[in-house]
This record gives sequence, C-alpha cells and structure tokens, in this order.
Amino acid sequence: MKRRQLLWSGLAAAICTPVWAAESPSSNPSANAPSAAPALQLAGRWRPGLDVTAYWVSEKYDGVRGYWDGRQLITRGGERVNVPAWFTAGWPAEPMDGELWAGRGAFEHAQSTIARLQPDDAAWRRLRFMVFDWPAHAGDFSARLAVLNTRIAQAKSPTLQAVPQRRVATETALQALLREVVAGGGEGLMLHRGDAPYRVGRGDELLKLKLHDDAEARVVGHLPGQGKYAGRLGALLVETPEGRRFRLGSGLTDAQRADPPPVGSWVTYRYRGLHEKSGLPRFASLVRVRTDEPRFRPLR
Repeated sequence: MKRRQLLWSGLAAAICTPVWAAESPSSNPSANAPSAAPALQLAGRWRPGLDVTAYWVSEKYDGVRGYWDGRQLITRGGERVNVPAWFTAGWPAEPMDGELWAGRGAFEHAQSTIARLQPDDAAWRRLRFMVFDWPAHAGDFSARLAVLNTRIAQAKSPTLQAVPQRRVATETALQALLREVVAGGGEGLMLHRGDAPYRVGRGDELLKLKLHDDAEARVVGHLPGQGKYAGRLGALLVETPEGRRFRLGSGLTDAQRADPPPVGSWVTYRYRGLHEKSGLPRFASLVRVRTDEPRFRPLR
C-alpha cells in the first residue's frame, strides 16, 4: 500500500467515527440465508472453583460453527452453506450442532471453503463436520451424547464425526489436558455439563477453556508504519463491540501490512486480561481476519 493511502486512512479514522450496524446481512445478493439464525447454545468461560467432575471435556476445534437442521447446513449467523451434495448424503434427518473443521491449524482453509458460492469438491474433502450436540433431544447432555454417538455410527458417513468426550477428575488434570491439547496444535477445551439440558444462550451448561482469552473487534482505520514499516501498515485501529478503540499491531504478517484487512472487516485478537483503568486488552495480538459469517463481513 502506498504511503499516501495509509496516511489518508489514518487521518480519516482519527477524524470520523463510523456508525456500524450491530449485525449486517450478507452483502452478496446471491447468498442463500434462512430468515433467522439458529437458536444455539453458546459457550461461557471456565472459572476455577467449578466442579470439573460434573462436565464432559473435549477438544475445542478451530473451525466454523455449523448447524444441520435435518435438511441443510447453516452457519451460526443463519447463512446457508453451499455444500456439495455428496458431503451431506446419508446424514440423519435430525438437528446436529457441530464444527466444520479441516484439521488443526487449518481454520483459514475451512473458512474460505465454506465462504465459496460454488462449492469446491477438492477443498470440501478436507473438511469434517465434528458433531458435539444433539439439540432436539430433550434429555441432559449425557443422554444426548449417547444418542449422538449412536446416530452417527448408524449414518456411516465419512464426513460426520462425533467429537470424543471424556471425564477428568480434578482441576489439575483439566489444566494438564489443556496444555497437552495446545502443545499438539489444538485451540483449547470445551466442557459440557453432563446433567444440563440444551439451553439456548450462554450459561454454565457449556464452557470453554483456553490458555489465552480472545475476542473480536471491527477495523475502523489503518495507521501508517514507521521505521522498518514505513510505507506500509503500522497497526490496525480497531473498535470492540462496546465501543472501545485501540491499536492492534502485533501479529500482523508482512502480507497484511502490504494489503491490510479493509475498514469494516472483523478480526479476532488474543490478549492477556484487561487493563484495570482503561478496560482495554493487555498484550493484544492479531489472530485472524474473520469472514466466515455475514456479521463479520465489511459493510458496503
């Protein structure tokens, strides 16, 4: 990017305060989206002191949340996924909640594959739908897990996989498992309370545990670089959903500094707690640019 473009982008960000919609529909008129997003159970954060023996524990897969309604596959944001017919052939005609996953360290492949309007067979062959819940069953998670494992075994679909679940006895064992998964390239852990129903929204029924916190923010400006970054992007100016703005420079690749994520796009960043006075994230570092759901795409 030319120095003049970066300077104008930085000045515009400092002078103007854009007004953003809380949720935006897909900007592509060809996208096929249901009228409403699926009502999903969402994860809270694990807190020390909770009874770990009450939970089933599994790996947190770094993919794209998917919901099979018995007929079609849709994203958390409610957009229909354009998937090859062979991928969902033989799937149960019952709702399944899971993650479209291409393997550890392959989030970008999963995200770009799912975003295509015309499905690419070769790209889809790397994906699996990792099923972690059976929402329509009225029982608790332990009962739903038994049904889930049975139904997926009966389907005999190479693209369907039940997420392995285990029990751990202590908080120490939980933290050891977390370190093991992360050392192997995993993202973290998920914990489903065994006696809990499938409850829409956030609560202690479903929790996540990671070594670092992460969150999303919208890009509202490009700040020019200095020194070795002169003439390129120095940092992104980002805004949290709560309206707090901060610079995000750590974690940017050379390619992103040359061709920055556009203003209006959403990024995921990792951080280590919040500053006590400002409430801004400490040691924030860019993880990725989000395009996997309509709400994460730039407004046009």
